[in-house]
Amino acid sequence: MKLMEQKILTEGQVLPGNILKVGSFLNQQLDIEFLHEVGKEIARLYKNTGVTKVITIEASGIPLATLAALELGVPAVIVKKHASANLSHDVYSAEIASFTHKNTYTAVVAKEYLNKNDSVLIVDDFLAVGNAIRGLQKILNDAGATLAGCAIAIEKGFQHGGDELRAEGIRVESLAIVDEMKDGEITFRP
Repeated sequence: MKLMEQKILTEGQVLPGNILKVGSFLNQQLDIEFLHEVGKEIARLYKNTGVTKVITIEASGIPLATLAALELGVPAVIVKKHASANLSHDVYSAEIASFTHKNTYTAVVAKEYLNKNDSVLIVDDFLAVGNAIRGLQKILNDAGATLAGCAIAIEKGFQHGGDELRAEGIRVESLAIVDEMKDGEITFRP
């Protein structure tokens, strides 16, 4: 999606440690009109695949998942990063190591929101090494649900998580794939 690449080039910042800061439009301050276009593009990519639910992990994936679900006409399911008092004890869970935050958390979702009849689209803001996708994959497998594919706003292609998932036969549609970030310059995969 050329629109995503252009937005990254005009508003993104490369920080030390191969961190791409896109807080001005994607995950701190939200450019709602832009994100609505992203949601429409995700829906276009997956409109004829039989998706029954869109799933993401809190928090940065929520706007994208919500807008994609709206356009697809299906519910959005939000996986929590930690159990809470208002969450059923009957949950699916997965341990996920966060590349960005350098920690591990237990992702949980109530069993009532996923079942064997669901065809689920995973939506997230970033894909680096693929740990979040793997954790969500485990949750979907435990629920007996089918993975329809993954829609990612920005993939860090140089970390190869998306390449590995694709090699396993998983459909991964990234709206921008960053191949290199060097000296503040960003190079996208053609």
